[in-house]
Amino acid sequence: MEKEKPVVSVRHLKKYFVANRHVFGATDYVKAIDDVSFDIMPGETVGLVGESGCGKSTLARTIIRIYEPGEGEIIYKNTDIAHLSNRKMRAYRNKMQMIFQDPYASLNPRLTVAEIIAEPMEIYNMYTKKEREEKVQELLEQVGLKPDHITRYPHEFSGGQRQRIGIARTLALDPDFIICDEPISALDVSIQAQIINLLEKIQDEKKLSYLFIAHDLTMVRHISHKIGVMYLGHLVEFGEAEEVYKNPLHPYTQALISAAPVADPVLSRTQERIKLEGEVPSPIHTPSGCPFSPRCPECRPECRIDPPVVANVNGHKVACYKYV
Repeated sequence: MEKEKPVVSVRHLKKYFVANRHVFGATDYVKAIDDVSFDIMPGETVGLVGESGCGKSTLARTIIRIYEPGEGEIIYKNTDIAHLSNRKMRAYRNKMQMIFQDPYASLNPRLTVAEIIAEPMEIYNMYTKKEREEKVQELLEQVGLKPDHITRYPHEFSGGQRQRIGIARTLALDPDFIICDEPISALDVSIQAQIINLLEKIQDEKKLSYLFIAHDLTMVRHISHKIGVMYLGHLVEFGEAEEVYKNPLHPYTQALISAAPVADPVLSRTQERIKLEGEVPSPIHTPSGCPFSPRCPECRPECRIDPPVVANVNGHKVACYKYV
């Protein structure tokens, strides 16, 4: 039996932004993504967690080519799309879509719901006008909106409803890979679970693959099959969701999970918190060696010299000298 291949494979991906250009030719770079590698399988959700500014959204936008990659490969179904021209990239964009964080800013206020959802299909010359109208109705029903919503404008909807419109627009091109860039962070807590349930339902029906970015560790654990933990542009840990939560290997992952709020008050009082010292280093002047070394309670001398090689601990990948 042939082994199932990833929908998306990221290999040694880097994305640097120019921060300062000095008089004598030297240039400072913000190392937003630094040598990141992982796979997303068909029908799988990979969750991505980490502090604000660690590079999660930049990684998402680089994979989908909103940002141009620096070095590395982005392999979508056996094709490296990392450095394709815009003309050649057009053939892949309809299959790789994105749900944005802010449902208030991601919809054109001048268009009706019907026009918003139909626009991607028009750009790609999909279907006849009548077929597009039928498809819009079908998508509205799929995301839980009413048929009479079709003639309304975005300002007439709540945040949760707007995000449903955004999801319908994303599905209009029949993608097989969707990046969810913190799709629930701008919504009320009462609405967040509804959107997560909708995404899971759509995934089951269409066998979609997700890259799901969020700050809420509990929500990421609920929706994800695998979890990647990012710190200062590096992927420091990657593995099965339950394994990462129950047996975190990297000191940063351990601290991150220990800081997550626990609903049970008894358990919350007994849970040990790992407090990290110092601040996150500048992404321009990153530490030599392991990026986490200045704050790591288990730092060794070798950690400050060379970046750790990624170790494979029973299928659980971790970038730490403890496991090399």
